[in-house]
Amino acid sequence: MANDKNGPTKGRGSSLGRRAFLKATAASVALPYLIPASAMGADGNTAPSNRIVMAGIGIGNMGRGDLGSFLGRGDVQYVAVCDVKREARDGAAARVNEKYGNQDCKVYGDFREVMAQEGIDAVHCATPDHWHAIIVIEACRNGKDIYCQKPETKTLREGKLMVDAARRYSRVVSGGSQRVLEDYRKIVGACWSGQMGDVKSINVNVGPLPTECNKEGQPIPDGFDWDMWLGPAPWAPYHPHRCSGSYSIDGTSWRSFRDYSGGGMTDWGAHHFGGATFAIDVRELDPEEVIFHNENGRKFATCRYPNGKMIHHNYPERGNLQVEGTNEPGPSKPVPGYAGSGGIYGDFIDCVKTRRRPFRDIELAAHTATVCHLFLIAYELERSLKWDTVKQQFVNDDEANRLVDVARREPWVI
Repeated sequence: MANDKNGPTKGRGSSLGRRAFLKATAASVALPYLIPASAMGADGNTAPSNRIVMAGIGIGNMGRGDLGSFLGRGDVQYVAVCDVKREARDGAAARVNEKYGNQDCKVYGDFREVMAQEGIDAVHCATPDHWHAIIVIEACRNGKDIYCQKPETKTLREGKLMVDAARRYSRVVSGGSQRVLEDYRKIVGACWSGQMGDVKSINVNVGPLPTECNKEGQPIPDGFDWDMWLGPAPWAPYHPHRCSGSYSIDGTSWRSFRDYSGGGMTDWGAHHFGGATFAIDVRELDPEEVIFHNENGRKFATCRYPNGKMIHHNYPERGNLQVEGTNEPGPSKPVPGYAGSGGIYGDFIDCVKTRRRPFRDIELAAHTATVCHLFLIAYELERSLKWDTVKQQFVNDDEANRLVDVARREPWVI
């Protein structure tokens, strides 16, 4: 193992693809071939030619739920799992093998080996947030559709790059917030039905903000590729709280820490702001301004859109997803929903088949994430900011523009 100023590395190479090596690896690894009659389309099962061949990357916590949802579908053939934790990937493989009654599920510790398998149509990703953009872009480059858990981006810059990759390579890329439609359908319906009149604004209460992680190092558990878990993030010593997948944002999980996540603002914010942008129908827009308020030590902020609509964050005396409208009856419009059957997972699979854009298309998900990141930067700098959505930068503000993206450890650059 070599060391450089960024911390330990393992000689992973100067290119994400390492395509020559990985293509050779792929050629030597056969995908599962099932022989039971049910696998050939008998007894009402879906024939192999009509199944989407899938793999999972990041299969602890939420990844286990994603695996179960895709594994339970008759039109999906699940063939491989990938995780930096041996225990997680072995457990997931056992679950897949039990489902199919064989030992064919392939196991990987490096997502690039999954990308090299030409027989895989689609992948799902539930890694920590700091990995999302790299994995989504690599999936697109390797001809794979991808379902990525929220929050889809770690920085403002990543959203545009992910959308560009999806469009350039004609891939189906779905964000992973099921709550946008399933939890917030009532408030969306009220706004889109016209009963609230001309909708002016909506408030979201969510937090906390991310913090620095200063945990002292502990021994790395056996079977855990810690350097790969860190990936593009700054090198840091192992500590179980630093990489815990707990859903708590209290300093005991990666969701709490700035190097890996945006705290509650992006974690739960991806759900809440997704519902908010849907309700007031600004899903296809970026805000043009974020306005910071500090009233006697009480801090809150507002994102304003080019059409004048506003999303507030922690606005005083307003509840979560509380809408301000004229309350005069207005025109109604149909609320878009999922394609196919089986919720957001079925929507993704149906769109893989039809090549339509999914309900949480990456462009819509990126717009939602932009709201989260604009608020984060306004709170960090404690001032208002103007955002140029075309140039994807702040207007005349070098300090804010330094926060549009982060440095990444080699070779994990995008």
